[in-house]
Amino acid sequence: MNVVELHGLTKAYKKNRGIEDITFSIQQGEVFGFIGPNGAGKSTTIRTLLHFIHPTGGSAKIFGKDIIQHSKDIRQNVGYLPSEIHYYDDMKVIDLLKYSARFHKNFNQNRMKKLADRLDLDLGRKIEDLSFGNRKKVGIVQALLHEPKLLILDEPTGGLDPLMQNTFFELLSEERDKGATIFFSSHILSEVQKMCDRVAIIKEGRLVTVEKVEQLIRNKVKTIKLLFDQVPGIEFSIPGVIQKSTHGNEVTLLYNGDLKVLLAKLQELTLKDLLIEEPSLEEVFMHYYEKSGVTQG
Repeated sequence: MNVVELHGLTKAYKKNRGIEDITFSIQQGEVFGFIGPNGAGKSTTIRTLLHFIHPTGGSAKIFGKDIIQHSKDIRQNVGYLPSEIHYYDDMKVIDLLKYSARFHKNFNQNRMKKLADRLDLDLGRKIEDLSFGNRKKVGIVQALLHEPKLLILDEPTGGLDPLMQNTFFELLSEERDKGATIFFSSHILSEVQKMCDRVAIIKEGRLVTVEKVEQLIRNKVKTIKLLFDQVPGIEFSIPGVIQKSTHGNEVTLLYNGDLKVLLAKLQELTLKDLLIEEPSLEEVFMHYYEKSGVTQG
């Protein structure tokens, strides 16, 4: 069952780039990553999906309901964490959370306190006295408070220290184990690789590909590390070498061609060592971003 479905979703602006023809779906219980650098269209996609801004084309459904006709009903079961947190500065954290909880049917005060304790958040402080990281904690509690069936997280770890990031990921794992679906938008690729089942890559407002994280990394692309006593002055002109870097006596290649062809070429060289491994998500991501043009995934 698909919890989220986008079909050709488009948001056009006169001057600024929006999004164009975004199509993908998210299955129930899935952790779905949405990656791209700042300005690629991640937040625009999310805000259009939540009907904070009106689409200029295409359609989308959440829980099988149209995002325009049923936006109020949809939000009852969605927890949303925006990339930038803005609240009423003169309110105390506990008052803000109680106020927010009135928009949902299943508010549990004990859950609010437990979430605040896990995140080391002082409920008695005023919003204006909080750091950016602590404001982000308020947003996390607000998003999780009503035990939503769908969590939509836009750059959720900004401002959190490494220990608190680990706590946050533990909370997400617990929600996933309870059956929640998670839409995780980020430009931090290590987070996506750690958390997500599938990932969509967006570039300049258009979708590049949608793949399982495991498949994206293993999809013919390999990292080849060559160690020489002395790096020869050679050019890897054979097809399939899509990236090359040299550090001292080590040459690293990102390669998506036939390994037999590459190994035959390497036999001509005097190698000290050779390592073939799966690339990181970051290396694969950069490969997609360095390609000329954008293709629909």
